[in-house]
Amino acid sequence: MVSHRARPRFEKPTPVLVTMRVERHVWNLRSRRSFRAIAACFEMSLGRFGLRLIEFSVLGNHLHLIVEADDSESLSRGMQGLSVRIAKALNRLMGTRGRVFADHYHARLLRTPTELVNGIAYVLGNSAHHYGGESGGDPFSSANCDRELLLGKARSWLLRAGWRRAARTTPEWCRSYLAALPEAARAKREAELAAGFGLAA
Repeated sequence: MVSHRARPRFEKPTPVLVTMRVERHVWNLRSRRSFRAIAACFEMSLGRFGLRLIEFSVLGNHLHLIVEADDSESLSRGMQGLSVRIAKALNRLMGTRGRVFADHYHARLLRTPTELVNGIAYVLGNSAHHYGGESGGDPFSSANCDRELLLGKARSWLLRAGWRRAARTTPEWCRSYLAALPEAARAKREAELAAGFGLAA
């Protein structure tokens, strides 16, 4: 069960690992219909309330997100808006009404380069853990999405450049990350990483 302890407060752009779990009656989120509805919500929520989606992975009954929020209030308002939007979209898809998410979202601040790199590796690698490897990368994650359409541009030092200081073996991790991308997107991401734009397109 998700903890209801007060979430840590912060006052500057900060990356956050968020988990959102749906109720048992909700359809499989990794169906094409469900994913299209969720992706449309990501697009409509882009940059609202000072919250930016950086990376994501859609699993069968939960979502893993890396977001960047301008401050703790932006995280709260942005996640509330995104949750309501996704709930309405899935209810509309299923022809139902009522609660969609099983509990409040769980959030963990990523305050160091190593925490950030490990968090993004966890999100992008989660489908392989649950479902095994998928050729060309997970089609229900930010590894295979239109990044300009769905993902925001990072502002924090950690996301733009600080991740390079991670204790994790960054070159090896970068190779794994880039290998998960479709070939058409790989060269662009390599150039962005080389230019110091970090993990957000």
